[in-house]
Amino acid sequence: MKIKLLFIFSIINLSLVYGQNQFSKEEVLSDLNYLKTSLEDTHINLFAYTSKEAFEENYKKVKNNVKKNSFSVLEATKLFQQVVSKANNGHTRIPFPITSYINYAKSGGTLFPLEIAIENGKAIVRKNWSTNTAIKVGDKLICINEQPIQEILNKIYPQISAERIYFKHAQLENLTLPRFYWLVFGEQRSFTVKIGHNDKYSNYNLTSIKAVEDFEMKRKDILKHNRKFDVLSNTIAYIQPGDFGGDLNKYKKFIDITFTKINTKSYKTLIIDLRNHSGGDDAFGDYLVSYIANKPFKWASRFQLKTSVQLKEHTKKNRDTTQTYWQSVLKHKDGSIYDYDFGHYKPQPKEKRFKGNVYVLVNRQSYSQSTVTAAQIQDYEFATIIGEETGEFPNLYASIYNYQLPKTRISVEVSKGKIERISKIDTNTGVMPDIQIKDHLLDDKDEILEFLLKRINN
Repeated sequence: MKIKLLFIFSIINLSLVYGQNQFSKEEVLSDLNYLKTSLEDTHINLFAYTSKEAFEENYKKVKNNVKKNSFSVLEATKLFQQVVSKANNGHTRIPFPITSYINYAKSGGTLFPLEIAIENGKAIVRKNWSTNTAIKVGDKLICINEQPIQEILNKIYPQISAERIYFKHAQLENLTLPRFYWLVFGEQRSFTVKIGHNDKYSNYNLTSIKAVEDFEMKRKDILKHNRKFDVLSNTIAYIQPGDFGGDLNKYKKFIDITFTKINTKSYKTLIIDLRNHSGGDDAFGDYLVSYIANKPFKWASRFQLKTSVQLKEHTKKNRDTTQTYWQSVLKHKDGSIYDYDFGHYKPQPKEKRFKGNVYVLVNRQSYSQSTVTAAQIQDYEFATIIGEETGEFPNLYASIYNYQLPKTRISVEVSKGKIERISKIDTNTGVMPDIQIKDHLLDDKDEILEFLLKRINN
């Protein structure tokens, strides 16, 4: 989620506001009902990771808490997300309320000053934006305002859509605790924190920080959106392909030029970095893979799609209906689930392919299509996967489309498709690397790449 980029645009010249900022109790209840029925109608398998009974019980609980006569956009968004997140599907969600957050930040809003990584069940300080230098990176965050960190996380979880806690934690690391703490608890000007350091515990009083000047303008996002080619030694080339999205032709040009450079110099080893990757579209991943593949390949062993009245309306308004894929959506019966075969993708001609040793790096911040691409490469044995288990599953309910709720116009993203990895093995885990190395704190110290370079050199 490119919040920092949105910040830059909004601060310069962009006015981010909703058409309506307050909604009546009746409007919220109407959209709540529409949300439930539309999820049931459009999601390919709404109860894959939760039972229908648990989903219904949670819905009734949320509905019964609608007691006020008026709700802000932010309040309604949080309410609806509590229903959606019970599906336990990362690609089915009410997106983080970026507009509300940016408006809050631009008006002088403040945030909790510590970012965390969650490792082995512990909340570890990965960034300290406060003025208190006694709190060190690597210290454990035990409590905030005398509330144990696990209790705080339990209150944040309903605002994060994910198949499991491991993936909720990854998203919390990426989108950060300061933002989620604001979302769930609102603005607080001061905090008492309990910090653990070398088995000793200390309490500190912290002041909140300005969301814009002290946080957004200082930090770097965990996800890396840019494309990069580098030479790590006389024999090792490195590619960070960037997002699998945007202008496909520009992306292909980057990949073409990069592999021409690599093959001209005859490097023996290629490292492809899919860590801290936002994912995207299979066309991008497939084009990258075509340069290391030695045979025709697919990106999924099976792809299923569910069509619906809503999806058909969305397709007619927003898609090129001359394409076979979108034609299939329109021709199938409402509510039907069907297979769609994208066919095999051809590798590049032999003279263009890289023929040396290939390593692909992944971590818990490898999202969506980057997870699927890593699994594809692993299953075809095109490369060795190194790093830590991905947050997302390679057998993925995804292929999202979005729609707006009728009254509040709040956007909903829903999974209309299911992707099955090439091996057809489904263990409800992420991609498990061939060689596993933990990415500690997701910071500038690169344990995974350092390990790999030592392994190659030795």
